[in-house]
Amino acid sequence: MPRLSLALALAMCAAATLPAVAQQSAPAAHAAPLPPKLYQAQKVFISNAGSDSGLFPHPFSGDPDRGYNQFYADVQAMGRFTIVNDPAQADLVLELQLHAPEGPQVPNKQNGASDPLPMFRLVVTDAATHVVLWAVTESVDVALLQKTHDHNFDLALEALCDVLKRVTVPPIGTPAP
Repeated sequence: MPRLSLALALAMCAAATLPAVAQQSAPAAHAAPLPPKLYQAQKVFISNAGSDSGLFPHPFSGDPDRGYNQFYADVQAMGRFTIVNDPAQADLVLELQLHAPEGPQVPNKQNGASDPLPMFRLVVTDAATHVVLWAVTESVDVALLQKTHDHNFDLALEALCDVLKRVTVPPIGTPAP
């Protein structure tokens, strides 16, 4: 009898979790469509919307152009777009900004970051109409050490690139541009 009870209990647990597993693995049927221009675009212009003051060289090493330079290199490495030097030649404008809400209260972060978290903001705009097609914000996690601040800076930029890849991949069955 104990074997039967154990088998019954396992079967009930499996039956109870099946709807949750199916729900997690199934794509959301109610997801809103992405603007086609995102996956049809071939050329992009990368705009440096700047960095708020007081973030370089502490808590982040380098200079205020560090995020722009890294993002530019990451987009180039994606191989998805041709990067152009003139927004008039682009299909999309990718505007990157490093923002620190209210600015840093203590410029030297050796004792940690008590200020609001710095964040990257990426705004993807249709170059022809100037309409924002997509925007995403990624916070740079708190750290105590300069090395960790820099690592978290890199992770936040990687996360932005991951979102950019996700929203610019054509849906399955869509002909290539």
